[in-house]
Amino acid sequence: MWYLDQVLQNQSCVVFIYRFHQETDEVNSSVRTSIKGVAYTNNRVWDPAEYAIPMQAINSFFVMTNIIKTENQIEGSCPEYPFAKAICSSDKSCEKGGVDIHSHGIQTGRCVEYNATVKTCEVKAWCPVEPMENPPKPAVLSTSEDFTVLIKNNIQFPKFNYTILNIPPNLNTSCTYNKITSPLCPIFRLGYILQEAKENFSEMAVKGGIIAIEINWDCNLDSWFYDCSPKYSFRRLDDKKISPGFHFRYARYYKLPEAAEQRTLFKVFGIRFDVLVYGTGRKFNAIELIKNIGSMISYFGLVASAIDICIRMRDFTSRGKSPLYQIYNQKKYETVLNPLQVMYVSYVDDPHVTLIKKPLKTSLQHAQGTIVESHPAKFCDADSCSTSESDENQDNEEPEPVQTSEFNEDGEDEAYDMGHPLRQDGSSPGCQKWCCCGRCQPAQRYNEQLCCRRKKGQCITTSVWFQQLVLSRQTLNKALLYRDPFLDLMDSNANNRLRHLAYKKYIHWRFGSFDLEDRAVIPSCCRWSIRNTYPKAGNNYSGFEVE
Repeated sequence: MWYLDQVLQNQSCVVFIYRFHQETDEVNSSVRTSIKGVAYTNNRVWDPAEYAIPMQAINSFFVMTNIIKTENQIEGSCPEYPFAKAICSSDKSCEKGGVDIHSHGIQTGRCVEYNATVKTCEVKAWCPVEPMENPPKPAVLSTSEDFTVLIKNNIQFPKFNYTILNIPPNLNTSCTYNKITSPLCPIFRLGYILQEAKENFSEMAVKGGIIAIEINWDCNLDSWFYDCSPKYSFRRLDDKKISPGFHFRYARYYKLPEAAEQRTLFKVFGIRFDVLVYGTGRKFNAIELIKNIGSMISYFGLVASAIDICIRMRDFTSRGKSPLYQIYNQKKYETVLNPLQVMYVSYVDDPHVTLIKKPLKTSLQHAQGTIVESHPAKFCDADSCSTSESDENQDNEEPEPVQTSEFNEDGEDEAYDMGHPLRQDGSSPGCQKWCCCGRCQPAQRYNEQLCCRRKKGQCITTSVWFQQLVLSRQTLNKALLYRDPFLDLMDSNANNRLRHLAYKKYIHWRFGSFDLEDRAVIPSCCRWSIRNTYPKAGNNYSGFEVE
């Protein structure tokens, strides 16, 4: 366990120091693309000159997948396409010179027939006007998913004067990118790009969209740890729920023999690919290392390692006898214990607190344990003892006898007076072999079979200090009022508060600290003395694990 802990600490320190001694620089980048692929559809051959339309956006390329053509348009007057505000019944419905945001031209003021069933306002525009209809489905160029694109990406880290290209020197030009089999190939199949972006090409080809091709250059430029290669990822940028797709219009113009101008209007849908390049270059710099030494020392892992080394060096010089090292080692590794199998016990005739951490196969009294620490010096604190002279006189009075009982061999209750001395033989009828004071009550569970002593002798419950520090109602009430000056000491929950506080007082007295409160075991004689003095309604006590 110690070795594993050291390895993990050393690894974390090496990674931390290595990162902080490097100088960093952001990447500068340029991108060039080349699209390849031919398709035949609608009795027409489509090559890159047809579908790869140049974009004005930086580091982007566009592939057309669908199209709506409006041919033979000539500038003149014609009916507007029948959208809601263009439909009319008479000339009064059409405003001369009026322009609507969805209109294709300027209204002439006349209401004319668009077809046999609908009349619309006449407009001066390129006629016939473009039909406002949905794009063809399936897309005209649905086979374009098999087209490929070569992405050439040059990057530079100016601070280090380092330049690199994403194309390997020994590139196989027949390769296509695959994140598992060919992660460095710069030739990408369009269908695979959308597949990695978790999109369906056939569906997206109808209305188009925007896809990001991300190239991440996270480069370590130190020769002994060199690593600088691109990592590709893909995702969709346009919103699929709110106005999805990507399209634009352009026209091709012609001159007729009579000098009139004619055009063909194209509304094209397609996928715009944005190549996004980012990254960081890192390289060793001695000055950077010196600058970061101070900040590294404050890092908690390094501080912990430094403290550990110092304590171990001190222990080495003292040849393993350093009490500081023993305490440190115990505190450092005590968390690996199972809390349910950790119990602390304290005997009145033993100067040490004992740790029991094995599953109990016999009574807790006879379980073997390890010495944790010596008993601390006993003292009175603000919660425990009286300070005034009158209080001292009251506390020195003979404690009021408390009647309790234990079971004799016949199963009958045998009353005894806790104010009287014990029999010195250390045994009583009904007590088990684990009881040495004669006042413990029988218990079925091993973890409750504990006496206040290791050897036969007088029970600690008969001592004046037990009566004053643990059982004294006056002492306990003072402690309760010390915490809450307005506490009602006579309410229905008074006994429960006094009993639980008495448990804590005993632990503080015999174990020296409240730190062991949850796992310190109170001897049977003391526990039942407290319970009989401050009983719980129904006598249904929960026991060591909970109470």
